[in-house]
Amino acid sequence: MPHSETFSDYLSRRGISRRGFIRFCAVTASALALPAGQARALAVALSAAPRPSVIWLSFQECTGCTESLTRSSEPGIESLILDHLSLDYHHTLQAASGFAAEEARATAIAEHFGEYILIVDGSVPTGEQSAWSTIAGETNLDMLSHAADGAALVLAVGTCAAFGGVPAAAAIQAPALNQSGASSVGDLMLAGLVPNRPLVNVPGCPPVPGVMSGVIAHFLAFGTPPELDDRQRPLAWFAETVHDRCPRLPHFNRGRFARAFDDAGARRGWCLYELGCKGPETHNACPSVKWNLGTSFPMLSGHGCLGCSEPGFWDRALAPDDGRFIGSAFYPDSPPD
Repeated sequence: MPHSETFSDYLSRRGISRRGFIRFCAVTASALALPAGQARALAVALSAAPRPSVIWLSFQECTGCTESLTRSSEPGIESLILDHLSLDYHHTLQAASGFAAEEARATAIAEHFGEYILIVDGSVPTGEQSAWSTIAGETNLDMLSHAADGAALVLAVGTCAAFGGVPAAAAIQAPALNQSGASSVGDLMLAGLVPNRPLVNVPGCPPVPGVMSGVIAHFLAFGTPPELDDRQRPLAWFAETVHDRCPRLPHFNRGRFARAFDDAGARRGWCLYELGCKGPETHNACPSVKWNLGTSFPMLSGHGCLGCSEPGFWDRALAPDDGRFIGSAFYPDSPPD
């Protein structure tokens, strides 16, 4: 597909009706918390949006973010937004390898400098002269710095890219040590090690695909990211806590808590806070967007929230003495008010 193809042309080629597109824009405008009447503006701007070049860099990560994207199931139009992108470089999904792959990245940067979307998953090691991870003989830090220079938008997907994630966790034998010097994209920008460009964090382990597509839709339509919180997360999805949207919230409000995963309370759907659920301190859209075609999310399936979309979640999920999973670093004796 040529880069000149608009999103409207692409949808027509895929057999999506104008009515279906307008319905999608109304739902997306609502999800993005846009002012009343902005659905039409979104539809007009998005229909004319050209096909953007995307460079996706994967660093210290587990490929879970890519798995989340590719398993977003059969399309709604939201996943067609992701399909519409020209994914010019992606370590996992590209057909090319070796010199051809790196040439594709260099070509995309040169031809679309200042216009492409840079998606990053995985943290960036900075310890020992950044030698913990290299690709094609280039350190992750140098590769990110080079690619970020010409990016119109940087999207840090997954908690590793957004906040350091598991690679930034403290070493068991040296709790104060982040062994590889794993850093988030935002921290590297603040430190001046990477060019400072518009940044959106979409944390989660893995992140929700619909949030990624919503951010990209807003950027394609209006040329700017959606409104963000103080951690660069889109407010439309991260303003409320998982606890605020949890279907078990009425039981929390009535003081009904499961004491074991197989007790009577758990079978009745009671609150999992006393079993370590971190929903009250975790901001994410899991309960409203859900996974697997909107089928479920952890608390609905009987497991407490791990707090995976918050900074330092891995260290806070383990008690320093015995490694037992707990609800927070402080784990109060009674639930919060």
